[in-house]
Amino acid sequence: MARAEGRGFFVTLEGVDGAGKSTHVEGIAERLRARGGEVVVTREPGGTPLAERLRSLLLTGPVDPFPETLLMFAARADHVARVIRPALERGASVVCDRFTDATRAYQGGGKGVSRGAILRLAEMVHRDVEPDLTLVFDCPYEVSRARLARAGRPADRFEGEDRAFFERVRQTYLDLAAGHPGRVRIIDGSQAIPEIKKRLDEILLEL
Repeated sequence: MARAEGRGFFVTLEGVDGAGKSTHVEGIAERLRARGGEVVVTREPGGTPLAERLRSLLLTGPVDPFPETLLMFAARADHVARVIRPALERGASVVCDRFTDATRAYQGGGKGVSRGAILRLAEMVHRDVEPDLTLVFDCPYEVSRARLARAGRPADRFEGEDRAFFERVRQTYLDLAAGHPGRVRIIDGSQAIPEIKKRLDEILLEL
């Protein structure tokens, strides 16, 4: 997967709530560290003091879809400028739990914010920073709800959305994978953890 000479790899994890992506963030980082070099682990929204404050607002709301999108990109702009771009430029790899594909799926597919608006914001915020690899963790609605229930914590605004919203988000991720087969890979999040780890190992060997 091509990237600018001297830059680290940028790996993003995406997927519907409850698909299990966050379980594998550190494991992916460890696989990259085993090759040598620095690996930065971060998340969105979040990753900087300002972005973490915006995360708290975004997850508790209420915020209408377009202002929500603007806040997502405000947090992302600070995150890219302060964490992601500097890390990549010094040769570190970055593993990020969600990035702009999440905005495409949740605010775009889920809430109807126009694809064009999201594209223009992405170009302004991170024209020169795009993932080398995006791992989309996918699972059916029933699996997602069961896992979130077992977590035993209050659902945030996005986790508490209805099935129709979930299905729109899921389909957007599947469409992204179909449209970007070189970058976006689907991981069956309903599988057992050892099976998922095996699949991740196979994909990461390509980096």
